[in-house]
Amino acid sequence: MEHIKLAQLGIALLLILVILLQNRGAGVSGLFGGSGNVYLTKRGLEKKLFTFTIILSVFFFATSLAVVFYK
Repeated sequence: MEHIKLAQLGIALLLILVILLQNRGAGVSGLFGGSGNVYLTKRGLEKKLFTFTIILSVFFFATSLAVVFYK
């Protein structure tokens, strides 16, 4: 049980880091629609970060369910 919680903590920290690395549309003007940039496709590192974010979120969800069910 303790290993699952440690894995969940590690995944959570990685997930926070990966989300913070995705800084597209950053800034206050991006919050209110001030940026006029149009992004159609993800390429290169941006696409890999996006995919890694999805994978990490699935693992985080799975470990959360494991903590609940194996309690």
